[in-house]
Amino acid sequence: MPSKPSAIPAIVWFRRDLRLSDQAAVLAAAAEGPVIPVYVLDDETPRHRRMGAASRWWLHHSLLSLDAALQARGSKLILRRGRCDAVLSAIAHETGAQTVHCLAHYEPWWRNAERALGKVLHLRCHEGITLAPAGTVRNGSGAPYRIFTPFWRALSQRLPPPAALPAPDRMPSPDRWPPSDQLDDWGLLPTSPDWAAGFRAEWTPGEAGAQARLDAFAQRAARYAEQRNLPSEAGTSKLSPHLHFGEISPAAAWHGTASAGGSVGTFQGELGWRDYAQNVILQFPDYGNQPARDGFDRFGWRDAPDELRAWQQGRTGYPIVDAGMRELWATGWMHNRVRMIAASFLIKHLLIDWREGERWFWDTLVDADYGSNAVNWQWSAGSGVDSNMFVRIMAPLTQSPKFEAADYIRRWVPELAHLGNDAVHDPPIPPRGYPAKIVPHAEARARALAAFAEMRDN
Repeated sequence: MPSKPSAIPAIVWFRRDLRLSDQAAVLAAAAEGPVIPVYVLDDETPRHRRMGAASRWWLHHSLLSLDAALQARGSKLILRRGRCDAVLSAIAHETGAQTVHCLAHYEPWWRNAERALGKVLHLRCHEGITLAPAGTVRNGSGAPYRIFTPFWRALSQRLPPPAALPAPDRMPSPDRWPPSDQLDDWGLLPTSPDWAAGFRAEWTPGEAGAQARLDAFAQRAARYAEQRNLPSEAGTSKLSPHLHFGEISPAAAWHGTASAGGSVGTFQGELGWRDYAQNVILQFPDYGNQPARDGFDRFGWRDAPDELRAWQQGRTGYPIVDAGMRELWATGWMHNRVRMIAASFLIKHLLIDWREGERWFWDTLVDADYGSNAVNWQWSAGSGVDSNMFVRIMAPLTQSPKFEAADYIRRWVPELAHLGNDAVHDPPIPPRGYPAKIVPHAEARARALAAFAEMRDN
């Protein structure tokens, strides 16, 4: 009797969707037959948008977690390095695979990669990184939205999203496995020096860590609107890196908090903002580098490398700004209200190009998402399709007491830890070791308004 022919395996191509639960590509491939899970470290396709150092730290640990979850289901993760379309084509040739399953991504480099791969293999793109597929939320004329409020209103009509689906119990394996790189050989972790001690203390990358973070947040999500702007309180979800790397789906985050009541709707709106950012980069692929509003490409930005470095190091003399920048360096994350204050300070107090800040965040944030990062920086600069007006200049010395940041400052700026609640926001005499203000607020505000008026007049 002739032997039964082996089933043809399919490849699951992981990118920033490193989970097995509610992962449509995984579920579709596992339902069809043998699965070869693959992650490709591709620094060639994104070119200058290759992952920053903080993201690479997270990626290392998230891949370890994903591989452990796959091995518990009788499978494993194949690691390769190179241009993703070439690497996946090579794996298909080695194994006889003809189909690649993946979740659709909207960064311009990934869309280019999907097109290239689709020319040589059967590529099946599934949805799963947004609440609704990017580009499908449109106005009455059939055009995509550019402004968040009407976008969110329209998206809300399609919510809640479908319930999150569980991970498969088993993952069918191929008859033969292709060779895999060793994760440690990729050098994703810092060594000389090892600057990630604060990362390890703060984060548990991976699907289990994401679920634990969601469960903890669900207990306080009812007070999200009241607490999210207070950096001294644990009011935010801290789900952003888990959502960015796809260790939890937006649908799971939605349903995991939906029963909290109270102001959980404000948190759901933040999930909607993530969708909005993906829609923006779908319309404007170069949004991370190109101002969306006329005039800002000729704005009179200052070339001030010493001041940029002071901002990066948390040495501006403005305690709330410095606390945020030091939190970022230590943990790879910054409280959202403080992100806005720090961004406004760089752009309007120092008159340094918003793209310098966007690039710094890209390298230092564990949640460095191209869409969200670009949209938030262009919002702060006033250059985005939906943005704060440039003439609205945040006053850090007012924002700090308004949002009760005293304990936050004491934690991250130890030079000021001995100061009381009034002085810590704006020390009358800077303590030894802490810098004087890099620029007076009134002077900075006047300079910013003058630069904007010059751009507008020209």
